[in-house]
Amino acid sequence: MFTRTSPTMVSPQAALRGRDSYAYSVPETHAVLGTPLRGPWPEGTAVVYLALGCFWGAEKALWQLPGVVTTAAGYMGGYTPHPTYEETCTGMTGHTETVLVAYDPDVLSHTDLLRTFWQLHDPTQGFRQGNDRGTQYRSAIFTTTDEQHEAALATRDAYAPQLAAHGYGAITTEIRGVRGRDGAPGAGEFFYAEDYHQQYLHKVPHGYCPVHSTGVACPIPS
Repeated sequence: MFTRTSPTMVSPQAALRGRDSYAYSVPETHAVLGTPLRGPWPEGTAVVYLALGCFWGAEKALWQLPGVVTTAAGYMGGYTPHPTYEETCTGMTGHTETVLVAYDPDVLSHTDLLRTFWQLHDPTQGFRQGNDRGTQYRSAIFTTTDEQHEAALATRDAYAPQLAAHGYGAITTEIRGVRGRDGAPGAGEFFYAEDYHQQYLHKVPHGYCPVHSTGVACPIPS
C-alpha cells in the first residue's frame, strides 16, 4: 500500500478512460457484518462516503462503530469510470480510496460519525496519509444529504482550531455532495474495489494498514 505518485491532481482530459462495467466481480455480502454490500438496506439507512487514506484500516475502524449497517472499500471523487486498484494507484483516475458507510442515524448520528472520521486520520496532510503519498490518499467527505453536509462543515469548523492549537496546519479535506451543491461539481459515482480489498483486515488479520490519528479530539459543534 506504499505506491507513490506525483502529488498533483490529474485533469479530466488527462485521466484514464476506464470502462463501462467492472473488470472484476464485487462480493454481495460484508464478510464481517453479513449485510448486503450493495443494498438494499433497511428503511432509514443513511449513506456517506469517507476518504481518510488507505481504505483497509479505515474500513475496519468504521465497520466496528455501533449503528453501522455495512461498509465497503472503493474509489470515488475522480473521473475514470470503473477503475481498477492498479489504475487508481497511478494517480491518473482522480479518485481517492474511499469507504462507503451505510448506517442507522438513529443509533449513530451524522455528527458522531463525522467526529470519528476526523479523529481517525490527519486531515491536514493534503495528498497523503503518513507514508502513503498521492492524490489517491487525500482526505474527503462525499455527502448524500443536506444534513450530512451541514454536519461535515460544522465538525470541520469545530475541529480546525483544536488542530491549530496542537501545531497542525489547515484542514485540506475535500467536502462535496455526491450530486453537487451550490453550482459545485458533484463527487460522482462510488466504484466498489476488488473483492480482496473488501474487509481486507478481517481476511488478513495481520495485514499492515495503520490509521494516522493526530490524537486530537474533535469537539461537538456548538
